[in-house]
Amino acid sequence: MRRPTLLTSLVLCVFCLSLSAAVPQGWFVAGSTPQQYAVATDASVTYSGKPSVALRSATGNPTGFVTLMQSFLPDGYAGKRVRFSGLVKSDQISGWAGLWMRIDAGSLTAGFDNMQGRPVQGTTDWTQYSVVLDIPVGSTGVNFGILLDGTGTVWLSGVTFEAVGSDTPVTAMFTTPAAPVNLDFQQ
Repeated sequence: MRRPTLLTSLVLCVFCLSLSAAVPQGWFVAGSTPQQYAVATDASVTYSGKPSVALRSATGNPTGFVTLMQSFLPDGYAGKRVRFSGLVKSDQISGWAGLWMRIDAGSLTAGFDNMQGRPVQGTTDWTQYSVVLDIPVGSTGVNFGILLDGTGTVWLSGVTFEAVGSDTPVTAMFTTPAAPVNLDFQQ
């Protein structure tokens, strides 16, 4: 196996620093093809004077998606229902974008929603969106963010993350059941 040269290491370090400089503190970029997108704070597109973050395709035909996200330990929210919400604006999205949240329970997913069933598409003005999930006691991680899959630009501003009451409906696309289901394969 070849060892990286000093020049290769330096170029990689500068590249990583330039990416992280554009990303707001506390957030990180991930996804299946993050290198095909640009992610940065956008002071020119604001909502009520608050800055936004923009995810935009950097190639004419991205082959995957990018997300700007956070991950944290769920201790302060265990046993609660939470809502991740924000204002989203889009420009010429050919695929889709959405807020998302995943609740981990070890190697299992306890809850997940990425708005794929109610996507942000095309060109839209600022619109409030929310993802609501339960965080079961024993959960091991909370992950949330915004994603873009396809060409175009999506902006996010006015983000909140809060515990909500049980009267707020869950938006989960799926949750891992607490016991086996449909063992006799009934429709």
